[in-house]
Amino acid sequence: MSEPRWLDATQQRDWRAYVDGSVRLTEVMDRDLKTRHGLSVSEYEILVRLSEAPERRLRMAELADNASQSRSRLSHTCSRLESKGLVSRGSCPGDKRGVYAHLTDAGFDALDRASRDHVETVRAFLVDIIDPADLEAVGRVFTAVMKRIDAG
Repeated sequence: MSEPRWLDATQQRDWRAYVDGSVRLTEVMDRDLKTRHGLSVSEYEILVRLSEAPERRLRMAELADNASQSRSRLSHTCSRLESKGLVSRGSCPGDKRGVYAHLTDAGFDALDRASRDHVETVRAFLVDIIDPADLEAVGRVFTAVMKRIDAG
């Protein structure tokens, strides 16, 4: 068995900063959304993805991919959103096995309210505290990461 390519001290520092910072940022966003709007980050992300889709609906499988959730986790999250009246689910015409998730008018209104506060949180804890060139670098980095993951 060959020896792994260990991270050097600088790489280790930056890796840990990423892990700790991303976890803590997600916790801040989750706490803020729950406190102000009764939504988790994962619920919010589903509402966002549905709001951007044609007719504010997506097949559950496509929504799972877009919202970076497993299908079973997405199903549970959509059940919570359904109970709040923010999402409805229905069968796909012409496909007995397919299920659509649809953003209701109440869901769209809830998203509109939440997004106004959420963008301020994102700005306060990320966008406005780093150099614009660094934000571009973050975008490039995670685009490359997603491409690598999707490729293999």
